[in-house]
This record gives sequence, C-alpha cells and structure tokens, in this order.
Amino acid sequence: MASSMLTPFLTTLFFTTFLISLTPVLKVSAAKVIFYNKCTHQVWPAIQPGAGKPILAKGGFTLQPNKAYSLQVPPLWSGRFWGRHGCTFDASGHGHCATGDCGGSLFCNGIGGTPPATLAEFTFGKDLDFYDVSLVDGYNLPISITPFKGSGKCSYAGCVSDLNLMCPVGLQVRSSDNKRVVACKSACSAFNSPRYCCTGNFGNPQTSLLLAPMLAT
Repeated sequence: MASSMLTPFLTTLFFTTFLISLTPVLKVSAAKVIFYNKCTHQVWPAIQPGAGKPILAKGGFTLQPNKAYSLQVPPLWSGRFWGRHGCTFDASGHGHCATGDCGGSLFCNGIGGTPPATLAEFTFGKDLDFYDVSLVDGYNLPISITPFKGSGKCSYAGCVSDLNLMCPVGLQVRSSDNKRVVACKSACSAFNSPRYCCTGNFGNPQTSLLLAPMLAT
C-alpha cells in the first residue's frame, strides 16, 4: 500500500497494462484519475465506490487499446477499480464478461466484480491518500498506478507481470474453449478454507497463506 500527504493529485491507472494515473488538486479537493489501456485488446474498466460514496461514470465504461479516459473523483472518495475483459454487451448495455463481470451489465452501478479480478483500491482523505493494487480477489489483468503532480511523495504501485502464465492448475480460470488461462483465483476463493482465507487459527500474519507465496512455489 502506498500513501501520500498531498495537495492536488493525479493518478494514472494502466491496464498492461491498465494504467491508472492520479493527479491531486488542493487539500480535501477533487482528484483526477486517468485510465489508460496499454493492452493490445479492449478492456472494460469497472468502478465500485465505498459505502456511502457516489457511483462514478455509472460504474463502468469501455476503453479501447492505447486510449485514455479521464475521471474526476470528488473529495474524500473511496472505492475500487478493476478491469474486465472478454465482454459482449448489447445496445442496452446488457451482456457478460469473461472476467470481472458485475451482474452482466456494462454499467456496474455499485455492484462489485465477480472474482478473480485484479483490484486498484483508493481512499482519498483530508491529509493522506491511500492506494494499492491488490490480489485479494485473485488476478485477471495487470494494473499499475502512477501518481504525478501534487506535493506528496507518492510512489508507484502495480502488478504488471502476467500471472496467468504461472497460475497453478488448481487456481486457473480458463477460456470458454479451454485453450488459455484468463484469470487466476485467490487461494481463498479456490479452496474456501481457513488456511487460505486467513480466518480461525490462521487469522494472523504468522499463520496465514496468501496467493503470492503459492504462486512462487
């Protein structure tokens, strides 16, 4: 997780990368998030606000390769972004995505994504902003966050390696034709046991096993 004490802040979120760019704007002011699709294929960014926070951009939109989308984020907003891929929608915005689907709609409207999906998480505060790229819900697309401008010391965050290429068989989500891995489940999602969900006797950092160590074995 990265944090920053800043004035105006701009973030760029890349989808492999799916890049998120952050630009700050004055204490307790709005921030701008720029989504940039560096993938060779189309992605469908999705947005879920934190409790009580407004839904932005209806919760989802389409982003072509090498294109950007700029989103103004209100003060004190929190929420998560993720990328969907392999989506097909009709003229009314109804359809389905191979990964990261949110109720079969282009516009998630506050609904979370179906795991596995790589998450970019943000909390914009009064003096400190927090952001990270998380694999708690598994992995589907590479994402990076690059902050720029503002007065804080804001660092890069991201997971830009293609983890689908090294995903263990037991965690794999495969394409409809079974020819390739399109996402990698978290161990918790795949096995639903306290050992991998960090609950019960495994509810502390010393005993819990997370996705990253599993992928390294």
